[in-house]
Amino acid sequence: MKPDYRNQPRRNMQIHASSVRLIDNDGTMVGVKPLQDALALARQRGLDLVEIASAANPPVCKILDFSKYLYELDKKQREAKKKQKISVLKEIRIKPRISPHDLETKVKHAEEFLGNKDKVRLTVVFRGRENQHRDLGEALIAGAKARLEPVATVEGGVQLMGNRMSVTFTPKQQQGKPQAASNNN
Repeated sequence: MKPDYRNQPRRNMQIHASSVRLIDNDGTMVGVKPLQDALALARQRGLDLVEIASAANPPVCKILDFSKYLYELDKKQREAKKKQKISVLKEIRIKPRISPHDLETKVKHAEEFLGNKDKVRLTVVFRGRENQHRDLGEALIAGAKARLEPVATVEGGVQLMGNRMSVTFTPKQQQGKPQAASNNN
């Protein structure tokens, strides 16, 4: 896979400004210098002149090893990507004539999913004449809401789409641990 050079900062001869605000490779501010002097200084040290802030007037450039700079940027992006939690939507389908024990099992599954920080959609599917008894589905959803209230919040409300009635639960944010429990000296 070829690297995408369009998103990289400009360096050395790609810089178009006549003068630049120069930062040395150890991080000290050198000041505003003509571009040719900055390039000569970078060449003298065997490093690259890299445009850090192109929007500034004059643009800010730093003397550094460009390949090492790209490696550090890539490393930071990979670390940020690792820390991201992708929220997954899990769906649990039930029928209005579900037995109480089976409903309890489905609600326990929903609690597990919410404990893993996933969203849960509880869907009641009506078939045939069950469509005439939507109140059974509403009662099931109300019972599930009451049971999941400590660990989840309802996102939006109850939605009706054709022969389906659904509600989406999102996990509640974890509060900080109590301070009183940790101060046992």
